[in-house]
Amino acid sequence: MSDPHRLSGTVVWLLGRAAQRGHQHAQERLAAAGIRKWHYAVLAALAEYGAQSQADIGRRLSLDRSDMVAVLNDLQGDGYVTREPDPADRRRNIVTISEAGSRALDGFDRLIAEADDHLLADVSAADRERLIALLQQIAHV
Repeated sequence: MSDPHRLSGTVVWLLGRAAQRGHQHAQERLAAAGIRKWHYAVLAALAEYGAQSQADIGRRLSLDRSDMVAVLNDLQGDGYVTREPDPADRRRNIVTISEAGSRALDGFDRLIAEADDHLLADVSAADRERLIALLQQIAHV
């Protein structure tokens, strides 16, 4: 006889399902604004940690080098970031969020907050805070 909670009772399964739902809500909102999740993640990392090399952003976000170049090409094309050679090492580019990127990020942040609210509509404010604390503990952030 198998355990009736083999999937629905495991943290790993439930976290994965919750993450899928959360990503779907976020992607739908971001797509309506003409941006994808990696674009948002790069802008958020630049806003939070300041100008940095393409490689450092990729490592921070676990984003493949070729994917990083494509995302940065899109963001630069939209005027959201600038890339300049690193004066200390001309082989590296330093990426900086632009004023337009910062303004756009504020709007994207609101979309992510809407996705959070939609996902957690049935969860109390106290439980939301506890959930965030637990997820930060699990993720080591």
